[in-house]
Amino acid sequence: MPIAIAPRGSELLVRKVAAEEKVKKHLHEMGICEGGKITLISSSGGNVIVVVKEGRVCLDKNLAGKILVA
Repeated sequence: MPIAIAPRGSELLVRKVAAEEKVKKHLHEMGICEGGKITLISSSGGNVIVVVKEGRVCLDKNLAGKILVA
């Protein structure tokens, strides 16, 4: 499921990042990669805020829709 519709507050496993390679590399550098764990804090209009490692990252709805979690 896309991260924007995942339940808030639960730890999620990133299954797929369906973005172009340049974007995937950037997300990987921030800690968002396939097999990684993230926690959804907030979702509003498709935009999301997630906890990755020990930091928070805000993703717009276009990018958030490309990150599939379980």
